[in-house]
Amino acid sequence: MNIVDIARVPEGSRRGASRRGAARRVGSNAILIGAGALLFAASAAATVRRYAYMATMSGTPMAGRWMISAIWAPMCGQTWLHAAASFACMWAVMMPAMMLPVLVPMLMREREPSSDSASIRSALLTILVGMGYFLVWILAGCAVFPLGAALAAIALRVPAFAHAAPAAGGAVVVLASLLQFTSWKAKRLAWCHDMRQRTRRAPGGACAALLRGMRLGLNCGTCCGNWMIVLLALGVMDLGSMAIVTAAIAAERVAPCHGHVVRILGLAGVAVGVSMMVRGF
Repeated sequence: MNIVDIARVPEGSRRGASRRGAARRVGSNAILIGAGALLFAASAAATVRRYAYMATMSGTPMAGRWMISAIWAPMCGQTWLHAAASFACMWAVMMPAMMLPVLVPMLMREREPSSDSASIRSALLTILVGMGYFLVWILAGCAVFPLGAALAAIALRVPAFAHAAPAAGGAVVVLASLLQFTSWKAKRLAWCHDMRQRTRRAPGGACAALLRGMRLGLNCGTCCGNWMIVLLALGVMDLGSMAIVTAAIAAERVAPCHGHVVRILGLAGVAVGVSMMVRGF
């Protein structure tokens, strides 16, 4: 349709088409939000159940008055491969509960339905974007386990290392929280906010959608990676710590005055880390 043809279309028809397009977008976003809420609830329930199960497994008392979680070592009758698979399963279950509050607004920008067939295609591509996003986080969990298992093994064999672990964990929390005040963090948050505001641009195909999701996951991971480090230092099996970190990640992404929120969260993290260091000495 050229400019002359558009000019010939009655104004009422154009307004009607605009209203129908807006209605389709609202309906599509409502479905996406509803599906995200259901997945969030399922992930949160499964995470709580998993944590309750792991709570029944007694950890190992360590020098320095702390307990090492059973997730970092094979349980009775398990191999290291089984332990790694168990951790990856737990990590994959809890990631939707942690990251969906920031992912859904980005996924809403991937939808641009114009007809029923386009809506179905858009929905399938959105699912692929989400799969690519969480694939990155699952791979990150697979990389985290060897590091955590190695540190746990050292703590079990070197009492001095175990005794210093609580204070060292506090120092890690302080350093991770100080990243909130850097230009490195500001640039990545700016990218995330720009992603939420930019014009909709649906991926061209299945492979492009999957790669798009992986790119979103990589950028999101670098943006909130310092908070994931805080969670690991506080204890990945601690539900309270997980809830606080999830709230912090969501707040710095969606808050209107996110610059102030980022700095407030950084100060709170530094305070928590210093408290851990004091208790560890």
